[in-house]
Amino acid sequence: MGQRFANIIIDISHESVDRTFQYRVPEALMGKLRAGQQVYIPFGAGNSRRKGYVVELTDRVEYDEGKLKEIAGVVPGSVSAGSQLIWLAWWMKERYGSTMNQALKTVLPVKQKVKEAPRRQIRCLLAGEELDLALGEAERKHFKARIRLLTALKEEPVIPYEAAVNQLNLTTAALKPLEEAGVIAVEVIARYRNPLEEMRRLAEGTGNFSPGRVALNQGQQQIVDAISGEYDRGVRGTYLIHGITGSGKTEVYMELIAHVLAQGRQVIVLIPEISLTWQTVMRFYRRFGDRVSVINSRLSAGERYDQYERARTGNIDIMIGPRSALFAPFEHLGLIIIDEEHENAYKSELSPRYHAREVALERAGMNGASLVLGSATPSLESYTRALKGEYKLFTLKQRAKADSALAKAEIVDLRRELQEGNKSIFSRRLQELMEDRLQKGQQIMLFINRRGYANFVSCRSCGEAMRCPHCDVTLTLHRNGQMMCHYCGYTVPQPKTCPSCGSPYIAPFGTGTQKIEEMTRQMFPAARVLRMDLDTTSKKGGHQEILSSFARGEADILIGTQMIVKGHDFPRVTLVGALAADLSLYAPDYRCGEQTFALLTQAAGRAGRAGEEGAMVIQTYQPDHYAVVTASGQDYNAFYEQEMAFRRLLGYPPAVGLLIVQLSSADEALLEAGAERLAGQIRAMCGEGVSGAPEPPVQFIGPVNATVYKVNDIYRKILYIKHENYDILIQIRKNSEEFIKAAEELKNISAQYDLT
Repeated sequence: MGQRFANIIIDISHESVDRTFQYRVPEALMGKLRAGQQVYIPFGAGNSRRKGYVVELTDRVEYDEGKLKEIAGVVPGSVSAGSQLIWLAWWMKERYGSTMNQALKTVLPVKQKVKEAPRRQIRCLLAGEELDLALGEAERKHFKARIRLLTALKEEPVIPYEAAVNQLNLTTAALKPLEEAGVIAVEVIARYRNPLEEMRRLAEGTGNFSPGRVALNQGQQQIVDAISGEYDRGVRGTYLIHGITGSGKTEVYMELIAHVLAQGRQVIVLIPEISLTWQTVMRFYRRFGDRVSVINSRLSAGERYDQYERARTGNIDIMIGPRSALFAPFEHLGLIIIDEEHENAYKSELSPRYHAREVALERAGMNGASLVLGSATPSLESYTRALKGEYKLFTLKQRAKADSALAKAEIVDLRRELQEGNKSIFSRRLQELMEDRLQKGQQIMLFINRRGYANFVSCRSCGEAMRCPHCDVTLTLHRNGQMMCHYCGYTVPQPKTCPSCGSPYIAPFGTGTQKIEEMTRQMFPAARVLRMDLDTTSKKGGHQEILSSFARGEADILIGTQMIVKGHDFPRVTLVGALAADLSLYAPDYRCGEQTFALLTQAAGRAGRAGEEGAMVIQTYQPDHYAVVTASGQDYNAFYEQEMAFRRLLGYPPAVGLLIVQLSSADEALLEAGAERLAGQIRAMCGEGVSGAPEPPVQFIGPVNATVYKVNDIYRKILYIKHENYDILIQIRKNSEEFIKAAEELKNISAQYDLT
């Protein structure tokens, strides 16, 4: 028997998911409804016939069953974009584990429209003799404000409202009688806010944009022809473009977009937030004009809503943005592109913990669209699927510009530097190359994977580090003397004595972007220095302001965290310095080698992109690590072979599937007992067999403390479950959800699931 009840929303919006209405499913529709379907329902006291969207089918009645109304029927016709997004939310709930409410709030836009101040204009409704008579009457009655306005309207029948108020010194009281008498009309100019306007302003004077369309080289054209040819034959595939840095992947994307737009379809382009700069977006704008829009986290709620509305109404054909742009409500989606597909930013940290690549594949299938992935350092998951034939693989091995070559990378052993007396954060080789580039008037980029003035503050007498009282992490010292927790935001001034032992010997350890900026200015006092990290880009437009300034040549050295080496193209940059290349190798994450390789390879790609020879200096304490060595040679295949051998040996994705269950509670003892109870239940379930078919054994680890055990006074435990079959892991997750719901002792423990 099918599920007997349907939860329905009347309006497709982020807010409406908290206000669902439950209806009975009639016998005739049993087994025929699904999430996202539009239905007719009797609504309200008068039972007026309304349209609603099914968001969930269930056997659990939430109200008095005797008072529930019955669905009247299914709305005929094509499936709308809204319906598809609701179905996609249901798929995400089933795949990743979350409530339907959480999934819906992920895919539906926030409808609360934050209005900008309306643009208005004053239009004169009189002309010729009628206007002269009105002006004459105003002069006789000595209405000075009215005289100023009517005189201006004789010269220009439509004037901006702001100009009338500010330049003609008019008030609402002066305008109202004229409006009531039918002499003028105050009109509101309806328009959507377009974030590209600010990007266009910032782009002025940078002078490093190519024309809207460029000629493709042979390798680029072969990829475009192959994918376009399959598209025209009705084949909707998934493609991986593995191209070295500067190989012209973006030009390939734009040719494919043009091909799809010509067929009346629409396109979503995903770019990691860290790479979503004016420089990237303006390349698309110069090619496709006002049919392009962009979404990012820096937009206001009103601006974001406007962009979704433009997509829904067909006002635009291309939506560019981070993973949230994947849910643009296009009715005729024909292509999804994911640039820098290896980036961790495509994985959500909130429930449902979806990966944009997997959700894009599902949405592309729903819409009859193709999916194109691109990267200089593809994720191991994507490259493995390409080698298996699940994705079609293309490679670009040469840079697109004829006069451009890959930067030459040098590895500097920081251990030897220290042994030979150099205690500076700049190796002698890096200092030498920086002096050379500054003398030549060229630009330099220096990056480190840390934010803040120093990493942490500790006591040299007792060794105690200053820690956040709410989280299991040390506090980061900033230049203003404040120590901050980068997890919960807790802030406290740097103490003069140790809170534990009272010793005055308390000092900062480690080096951050602010400290590097200070030391750079000391070593190169004539150089113009810019710093770009989360602190300097926290204000709206901060990214664009700094990058625009650097592109205009207003600085010689750009210092920053990893955000400065992601996807930017600065022709004057000929030297990149990785000051502590192996910091990310110490992260407690099985992907740390992959992340280090990708970061160093991307960084090397910033130098020597416009004819000048580029160089990169990789400063490291692990000069022999395979991630560092292969990145210096930009040898992805060699890295892939070594990293996959490591993953197969230790049983990590993509060699196997990994389900992570994170349990959290404010009660530490309750969490400890609950985690053991759930772990025992899952072990028992796995011992009995999750499915009928014989399968390899499930690998089970935990429960163990999370890497950061306490965040904002909430304790966290982790369970790791590995298996080659994803369906087995999904079934384990579903069984765990049901067990947690039913177990009384687990009701104050929250669970989140992460499937890789």
